[in-house]
Amino acid sequence: MTTGLNFWDSQVWTFMMELSMLLGAMLFANMLRRLIPALRRSLIPSSVLAGFMVLIVNGLIEKVTGESCFERITLETLTYHGLGLGFVALALKTGDRSKSKSGKKDIFNTGVTVVSSYLVQAVAGLAITMILAALIGSWASGGLLLPMGFGQGPGQAYNWGHIYETATDYPPFPNGTSFGLGVAAMGFVSASIGGIIYLNVIKAKGRKIGLVDTSEETEDLSAQDITSKDEIPLSESLDKLTVQFGLVFFTYMAAYALMWTTSLGLDRLGGFFVGTVKPLIWGFNFLIGTVCAIALKAILRFFKGKGVMRREYCNNFMLSRIAGVMFDIMVTASIAAIDLSAFSHHEFVIPLILVCVIGTAATYFFLDKVSARLFAGYRDEAFLSLYGMLTGTASTGIILLREVDPYFDTPAANNLIYQQLWAIVFGFPMLLLLGVAPKSPTLTWIALGALSLLLAIMLVILFREQLFKKKKAE
Repeated sequence: MTTGLNFWDSQVWTFMMELSMLLGAMLFANMLRRLIPALRRSLIPSSVLAGFMVLIVNGLIEKVTGESCFERITLETLTYHGLGLGFVALALKTGDRSKSKSGKKDIFNTGVTVVSSYLVQAVAGLAITMILAALIGSWASGGLLLPMGFGQGPGQAYNWGHIYETATDYPPFPNGTSFGLGVAAMGFVSASIGGIIYLNVIKAKGRKIGLVDTSEETEDLSAQDITSKDEIPLSESLDKLTVQFGLVFFTYMAAYALMWTTSLGLDRLGGFFVGTVKPLIWGFNFLIGTVCAIALKAILRFFKGKGVMRREYCNNFMLSRIAGVMFDIMVTASIAAIDLSAFSHHEFVIPLILVCVIGTAATYFFLDKVSARLFAGYRDEAFLSLYGMLTGTASTGIILLREVDPYFDTPAANNLIYQQLWAIVFGFPMLLLLGVAPKSPTLTWIALGALSLLLAIMLVILFREQLFKKKKAE
């Protein structure tokens, strides 16, 4: 007598149905973008539009029937792992960065600009929610989710919103997950609105641009764009795409093993390490996955150099496609996971609106000034790529960049790719403050002061040449 599931049992099909609904929503959203010119001109990605569609339709169904079409844990799991897997896939790609002195300086400046923007968002967001906490009783440290939602995107917004909501060693943030995801969702809207405003401003100044319309666009890909001569064949005993998926998932599981092993040590230390460092480690699964991917690439290069391996196993084209799928699923699932019931509380809605509006304005004007001073040779390209990435995702930045640099002739696109190392190095102190700030009112004030100090230091580094020239002139 068997005790297992039958193929027709709902447990066998639930996850597949939920994933199919998300993918179906993306296909429908993409069709709407192709059919409705206004949607194409809005610059909102199909995955974002699909997320809002699922959120609204599922909310109506739940209100009428009392049942949701999705298990919340499914949406949250897809969001969390989609971020990690996407970053691993990107990190496994091979490429040559700029070797020129000016190119290296622009990459460095871009990394510092990214961290400075995070800090602008963190200081502005935290100051707003601290004031609102005194006035209407909202959660004082909630503003720290602004750089996570705007600067880091839906994956990190979910990670830290969930950590704040489920933490047990300090007062939890009610609806923290939905707040973080709400900020991320509004970030995509901010990217669209701000991007269109900027494009119209430079158009009024006489620059020729055109809003993205890819409805009739075709891609002309050569064989060299898809594969190279020294790579494994497309299909032999194991399909080439299977190899790419295997490398991505193996690397991600190596990251899991590293996080799990580290957590065992932190559990033994207890106290501060469990409440602060442990959530930080699991919240940055994508970063640890990236490190593991870099290590794997080094190992593969070593074996190839020794003659043990004769062919290249990582394929940039397929890895990019895997990353794209993961990020699309992550974005759609993250927006669909927002709890609409949270919007019935004024202590949730008012901070969300103020944080997003002021965060958008602060990011826009800060990047406008930085781009004019540091990237004068391609100011518009630098602004649009950075603004899109720091309110949405890197893909959003590329969408805006293509309006003024369709063939990526300027360094703006490469700057986005290669700035990550500098952003990680300079941004790490801010990340530590995320787990410290909510522990007490005193630590929240200390965090605000520390973030302001870090911002001042980053600005000095960012404008070092102008400051030194000014001193010499005096």
